[in-house]
Amino acid sequence: MNTSSPDSNSPDQGAITDVPGIEVGHFTDTRRPTGCSVVITRQGAVGGVAVRGAAPGTRETDLLEPGNTVNQVHAVLLSGGSAWGLDAAGGVMRWLDEQGIGLNVGPARVPIVPAAVLFDLTLGDPTIRPDAQAGYAACLNASNQAPAQGNVGAGSGASVGKLFGMQRAMKGGIGTASVTVGGVTVGALVACNALGDVIDPDTGALIAGARHEGGQGNSQGLCDTRRSLLAGLPPLAILAGTNTTIGVIATDAKLSKTQAQRLAQIGHDGLARSINPVHTLSDGDTLFALSTGLAENSPGMTVLCVMAAEAVARATVQAVKAAQGLQMGAMWLPGVGDLK
Repeated sequence: MNTSSPDSNSPDQGAITDVPGIEVGHFTDTRRPTGCSVVITRQGAVGGVAVRGAAPGTRETDLLEPGNTVNQVHAVLLSGGSAWGLDAAGGVMRWLDEQGIGLNVGPARVPIVPAAVLFDLTLGDPTIRPDAQAGYAACLNASNQAPAQGNVGAGSGASVGKLFGMQRAMKGGIGTASVTVGGVTVGALVACNALGDVIDPDTGALIAGARHEGGQGNSQGLCDTRRSLLAGLPPLAILAGTNTTIGVIATDAKLSKTQAQRLAQIGHDGLARSINPVHTLSDGDTLFALSTGLAENSPGMTVLCVMAAEAVARATVQAVKAAQGLQMGAMWLPGVGDLK
């Protein structure tokens, strides 16, 4: 297994940690490409969620509904390992508990940790997946510095462009970006494991995705999944839930739970701009939204929603641009850099 070091954060795109009160940590398993990433809000944050994919793997999403009682969350976990990866949230809870962080319920504090997972079990030994110790380790690695991107954390085993088979896919990853308007910041952290292709939302140009049959990097190039499907090329049968793009949107603007839910919903517009096709029957696309409420002003919900979609789109693009090619036995998943 060859896993090159991921690119560092691109400074012109920013990071979710530009939002005051947000920390990010990764755990990357060296035994096979998998891992988890945690977004921590030590002081708690108002949370929301929106699930648009048809095959999600999630935890504590009902709690985030505006009509339900709990108003704050303390971390969000993004993990590989499919449903097994939800176990990593237990380690995040343990770390938060040791720090005295959680919902005060009288005799104890209960950390609130929503989570979402993506499927990466086709790469390497599928019995190796993030567990509670992995989630704990991600917390130990957390900081308010710009997080690493590409083949790390929840993006370690991510891939994109799989409608015509893994042999024609490319490496996905995890990426981050932020947007600031009027002193208020919205950032996003996105682990892109999409069934579809990733495109530049500004130009519509393909960045990563399904390659022509037999293609190795730029010898054949990208086939353009959307155009291929519309031209009548049949996709392979895809098992539901074997893909999925998951992420977290964060802002320092003060939001209610209803507003946080709306921010998460509109954040999916960013996925729609940067992934095609998106929200398929085989994707469990899920975005969380967090409001630390530390900003003194707000540009209003319309502007915040535009910022959220923009941050998600940029983070998705960053996820594949930072990803490095991966050799798994006879299978080669090139990164964007390998197409040049």
